[in-house]
Amino acid sequence: MYNSKQYREKAAEYSVRADTANGERESREFDRRARSFNVLADNEQWLSDNHDKTVKASGTDSPDGHTLAAQEKHVLICLGAALIMQWNTVPAKLRRELFDNAGTMGELLQTSELRGQIARFLHKHDDGELPLLPL
Repeated sequence: MYNSKQYREKAAEYSVRADTANGERESREFDRRARSFNVLADNEQWLSDNHDKTVKASGTDSPDGHTLAAQEKHVLICLGAALIMQWNTVPAKLRRELFDNAGTMGELLQTSELRGQIARFLHKHDDGELPLLPL
């Protein structure tokens, strides 16, 4: 992840490219990218300056008594369930990327075991419309 300084460096790089571009169209594209990186730098700087005002420390209690970690776990479970419900409508390439990413979420030495568990889960809940992932 970039910090605001790195975003500004990228913006400056694209500004230089805009000055030496081959044609008006390319120059406009480089200018657009430079502006985009400047906006990202501004946003990153704002987040950095206001972090203590916007983010609660992990584990703090919310008004309903749940910890932030428990709330986040619940959100992840709901998102995961929603994804599984639509799994066969997701393009195969994206399914593969999601599978690969999910398989790396556990402990490093248990990656292949986790990937196997995920694959078995997906096959068990496959409605048969689209091929899933090989075991």
